Amino acid sequence: MAATLQGATPVPPDAPASVVVAIDGPSGTGKSSTSKAVAAKLGLSYLDTGAQYRAITWWMLTNGVDVDDAGAVAAASGKPVIVSGTDPSAPTITADGADASGPIRTPEVTAAVSAVSAVPEVRAAITALQRDIAAEAARTTAGIVVEGRDIGTTVLPDADLKIFLTASPEARAARRGGELKARPGDAGVDLEATREALLRRDAADSSRKTSPLAKAGDAVEVDTTDLTLEQVIECVVTLIEDKRRTA
Repeated sequence: MAATLQGATPVPPDAPASVVVAIDGPSGTGKSSTSKAVAAKLGLSYLDTGAQYRAITWWMLTNGVDVDDAGAVAAASGKPVIVSGTDPSAPTITADGADASGPIRTPEVTAAVSAVSAVPEVRAAITALQRDIAAEAARTTAGIVVEGRDIGTTVLPDADLKIFLTASPEARAARRGGELKARPGDAGVDLEATREALLRRDAADSSRKTSPLAKAGDAVEVDTTDLTLEQVIECVVTLIEDKRRTA
């Protein structure tokens, strides 16, 4: 597996020290939108770790691996080459050179990603890739915003700043429903079904034995239920700028 830092902002001589930011939380809390906007605003690289798990899941499905067979998934976990671009304005994800940005958002991948990502061998491979990307960004750019579900607890426990986004199930379902409605062919969205699907994903991610979804003990929790996206972005930007000033 490999990482690229496409579009990363070079570090000026008088720039503040590089910063590594971990943003965790369940689906529908605004992680992706917030992380991309914050990274773009501050000139940082950006990594969507969930896209990496979706990419390897898509690769498994495409290559005939039984995603319900943990042994088969483990045996294939080291085969695909997952490459993540880290430009927040145009993040990319490929699997064995094929653009996976669209295919990884299909219902088939969504239904299978929790099972695939729970396999320890998959998590070990993807975690190593994520750490390499973050380390490279810290060495060569102004820093990176890494978003996912186990970044502050497992992937980057020494991150300079850890943030955990939360929101009520109802708010999360409404946001996810809005995302689905914006996609071609997904005009009809059942919000209650969306809410139940999110809660099932929460349960699966929080109860898995390897790197479960959890808030790091030193993470700053931000409840986004009653905040606009712009307010969440501003809150996170302020937290990062405060961290930089006190570093």
